[in-house]
Amino acid sequence: MLQVTPGGLTFLLVAGLVAGAVNAVAGGGSLLVFPALLAVGLPPLNANVTNSIAQWPGYLGNVAGQRRELVGQGRRIVLTSAVAVVGAAVGCVLLLLLPQSVFDAVVPVLVLLASVVMALGPWLKRKIGSPEEGAGDRMGVLLPAVFLAAVYGGYFGGALGVILISTLSLLAHDRLVRLNALKGLLSLVVATVTVLVFSLRAPVDWLAVALLAPTTLVGGFLGARVARRLPENVLRWCVVLLGVAVGIWLLVEQ
Repeated sequence: MLQVTPGGLTFLLVAGLVAGAVNAVAGGGSLLVFPALLAVGLPPLNANVTNSIAQWPGYLGNVAGQRRELVGQGRRIVLTSAVAVVGAAVGCVLLLLLPQSVFDAVVPVLVLLASVVMALGPWLKRKIGSPEEGAGDRMGVLLPAVFLAAVYGGYFGGALGVILISTLSLLAHDRLVRLNALKGLLSLVVATVTVLVFSLRAPVDWLAVALLAPTTLVGGFLGARVARRLPENVLRWCVVLLGVAVGIWLLVEQ
């Protein structure tokens, strides 16, 4: 259970604010909240489902702030959202049906994988290059890729946004600002499925959600302004190093 102490509550509030700001700049804020929940006493599975639900308001605020960039993407939105719903549901079901021992064994690998994706983000952008507006999407590959990303998001979700934007940049031909808006929408879709499923069946710590949900939202709004003055690479590598440390710690604890 969550350690309800003034220090623990303050720690979660700060973690939520910082995570929202990191999401606004570099993505991967959930990799900050997950170890914060572990630090205040939640087991890995409980921390994971609580983190998934707490991130939902931040995704909603992101979509609201970028709604203009979604105009004209109707077909792309419908198709990718549909497979994202199915993929997220599959991921949630796998999390709930498989023994907790499976999650405990897999989560360190997922944390390390998410950290590697975060670290490779700038390199992937350079390799992918700027997509050409007006060219056709590679739907035959894009939809299965979004499905797999959503399965990952439903099961764990750390650095999901980084995975999605890399996928969209490679397989959907449009301006990056519009693809980033679609990434935010798909993250919201996956998060909505996890909220619906985990609220009914998962061991969610609702006190932690009540603390984190509004702070991630506020952090996202504030971070969008303040973080413009901070080097993105500094924030990115802080998240990467924390993720690697948490992944190694979880491996040692097994």
